[in-house]
Amino acid sequence: MPLQKEDLLAALYSVTSIPVVPFRGGQIDYEAHAKNINYLMENNHLDGDRPRVIGIAGTSLVHHISADEQVRLLGFTGEQMGGRGVLMAGIAPNPVGDAERLIEREAALEYPPDVYLVMPLTGVANPEGIFAYYADFAERLGRSCGAKLLYYLRNQAEREIAVRLMNESEHFVGLKIGTTVDDVEPIVAGVEEGAALVIWGVGDRSTGPAERGTKGHTSGINVAFARASDEINNAQHRGDFATSQQIENQLAALEEIRFRNGRMYNYSAVVEAMHLGGFSDVDGGEGGPFNPRVPAEVAAEVAAAIADIVHYH
Repeated sequence: MPLQKEDLLAALYSVTSIPVVPFRGGQIDYEAHAKNINYLMENNHLDGDRPRVIGIAGTSLVHHISADEQVRLLGFTGEQMGGRGVLMAGIAPNPVGDAERLIEREAALEYPPDVYLVMPLTGVANPEGIFAYYADFAERLGRSCGAKLLYYLRNQAEREIAVRLMNESEHFVGLKIGTTVDDVEPIVAGVEEGAALVIWGVGDRSTGPAERGTKGHTSGINVAFARASDEINNAQHRGDFATSQQIENQLAALEEIRFRNGRMYNYSAVVEAMHLGGFSDVDGGEGGPFNPRVPAEVAAEVAAAIADIVHYH
């Protein structure tokens, strides 16, 4: 049963795990993916019996797999979760018509996504055009399949347009900030109360944004270190930003590797951490499309970065 908007906003005020999707032989390893999803579902350390939120999006490499494979992957993930959590589907809107058809197909799954993350548009566009098209896009999908949408802001030039979408479209329920901390306060101030949730989208380095008003964050390392990301969110819920920052500092070395040079190791550093951690209940695979295992010198950095955080697994 689809979550009502109020319940969805409450559920998204959490850590959204965006797990790497494991590949072997250039193909998705569904057995390994099931293991990773089961780990996340069985290792939920969120206070108050809050549900686990899992997103299949950028860190999962949805840009590099076909639409048919994305539908299969979301369906499989939903089945593994069994309706026990909140499922987010990343949607690359290139071209937008294909994205609409993809959302409609995913909405028809036995366990459909609860929310769809509209990822950054590529190609030539201007803010006015983005607003007009996405407003119509949301209205069509809201009518056809009840879709609830999140907007992923990666371009500061779209900030005001993104805020307008939150305030003027009932189908956009959240804005994920993937730019800088400087954008947090004007966005939080601009989004009308109850219209949408403002979520931090640049990993577990989220304490500063939370102090400025974001509600929840996304994590690409939660699939390996679930307790760390969960405890950061628990602390932020309590308003205990000192504890949140303390845990964040322990993760900083791994996050620095992931986000350096335009996020070039966003996926592969997590895969490496899953291997080097010696964990038997998760599986990083062999590396994905355009994202092979990291070079030896980077693997050594990852090993050093996780040495003192394996207890968070």
